[in-house]
Amino acid sequence: WEKSQLSQLLHNGPCLGYRKPNQPYRWLSYKQVSDRAEYLGSCLLHKGYGPSTDHFIGIFAQNRPEWIISELACYTYSMVAVPLYDTLGADAIIYIVNKANISAVICDTPQKASLLIDNVKKGLTPGLKLIILMDPFEDDLKERGEKNGVEILLLFDAEVWPPRPEDLSIICFTSGTTGQFGFFQGDIRLLPDDMKTLKPTVFPSVPRLLNRIYDKVHNEAKTPLKKFLLNLAVSCKFSEVKKGIIRRDSFWDKLIFGKIQDSLGGRVSLMVTGAAPISSPVLMFLRAAIGCPVFEAYGQTECSAGCTFTLPGDWTSGHVGVPLACNHVKLEDVPDMNYFSVNSEGEICIKGINVFQGYLKDPEKTKEVLDEDGWLHTGDIGRWLPNGTLKIIDRKKNIFKLAQGEYIAPEKIENIYIRSSPVLQVFVHGDSLRSSLVGVVVPDPEVLPSFVAKLGVKGSLEELCKNQVINKAILEDLQKIGRESGLKSFEQVKSILLHPDPFSIENGLLTPTLKAKRGELAKYFQTQINSLYENIQE
Repeated sequence: WEKSQLSQLLHNGPCLGYRKPNQPYRWLSYKQVSDRAEYLGSCLLHKGYGPSTDHFIGIFAQNRPEWIISELACYTYSMVAVPLYDTLGADAIIYIVNKANISAVICDTPQKASLLIDNVKKGLTPGLKLIILMDPFEDDLKERGEKNGVEILLLFDAEVWPPRPEDLSIICFTSGTTGQFGFFQGDIRLLPDDMKTLKPTVFPSVPRLLNRIYDKVHNEAKTPLKKFLLNLAVSCKFSEVKKGIIRRDSFWDKLIFGKIQDSLGGRVSLMVTGAAPISSPVLMFLRAAIGCPVFEAYGQTECSAGCTFTLPGDWTSGHVGVPLACNHVKLEDVPDMNYFSVNSEGEICIKGINVFQGYLKDPEKTKEVLDEDGWLHTGDIGRWLPNGTLKIIDRKKNIFKLAQGEYIAPEKIENIYIRSSPVLQVFVHGDSLRSSLVGVVVPDPEVLPSFVAKLGVKGSLEELCKNQVINKAILEDLQKIGRESGLKSFEQVKSILLHPDPFSIENGLLTPTLKAKRGELAKYFQTQINSLYENIQE
């Protein structure tokens, strides 16, 4: 809110951009956004809604400028926003509306308003009293709402009620591993078109996407000469990066990297990656190829997304940088896993103004992660490096013991195995009744054909996944990468299933932040997992 106000004083440049298919971007200025936020917020204020930690405002709309404007409207008047999503499903929407005591919802379409009214009519969300629509609606919708005690409105004007720093601003519902919610995810194949049209200067991303860029470029270098030139170009450009020289006008940019830069819009001047570890070769490639600083961040929802960030001029990899100025970071002993702070290892704990107040109406769960001194226990294991940066080395959550008593951190193993070029996704499974691990691997459909060509095998993706020669080759590649990364023998999978369909948000196997829902995956593949163990000599 303060930034939007400051922007009015400094300039009135473009703030929010949007476009329809095959049309150029249209922009709203900072003043237009600020005015519309006040306009929408004033409606809520006029209807008796104000700063409160008991009753919240729902936002039920697709990604569009009005979504951001609705959020800013809540911030402007010190109200608390609760995002809802198109594909959460009816049960999840009912759950959130009741759990968060949502009595007013800002939504985009009459169809969604109709859904909300139906829930009230059935007695499923009795607390909902007001719906504000972004799009035009017919009179019969207003009449239906009135019959069920729900007021349907457009927007009015009112004064600004500035928030205080300590006020609650937003409540984020995440799916975690409950399997309750689902979210729509855009088609990644459409990203290049958006990038070329928008021409962004700042590009935040996740390793999964950056790995695809890396793999695509390397897979297109099919001949020995092209591979040699690509590796030489990366080496030469990266040697400049280590000297602090970051540019896009070198010989190698004109010969090789220019096309990559153009595919991202040609104006990216800052790239940030987070949400999962990124491998050193990929990070090295990006810093050379994109011609801009590439930073790595670490954090989680409970600390407002970020708590560490790599520094400008630091070209090294394998760490997530130093603590942000707004928080402290410490490492706490985890004796069961043999991690001790005296060895600069332990569970990462965060304390600062960016740490959340707690889970909504769930004090027991809050106590599990937030101690009496205000330290947030992340569940991640870190190590302080000699240069003062933090390295993520393990995971405290989701660990389990094998039958012989060895601790297993499956996410650590998966983050190593995902570096295998033919692997798009991988799920590592084990339990205390078994002495070994098995895995489910989703092959990368773009890389697999060139990988299996060396084996003299052809066929559709489904046929290739059933081929035992390919299964053995991918398993051997995983184990090779595991050995090179220091995995112990009991941390290596002994058998794998090749599955043609990716884990996704839509099929309930990934969270909205693209993390594996381990419980759901284990249930989904239970029959195949049992079969894998039957074929292992344990």
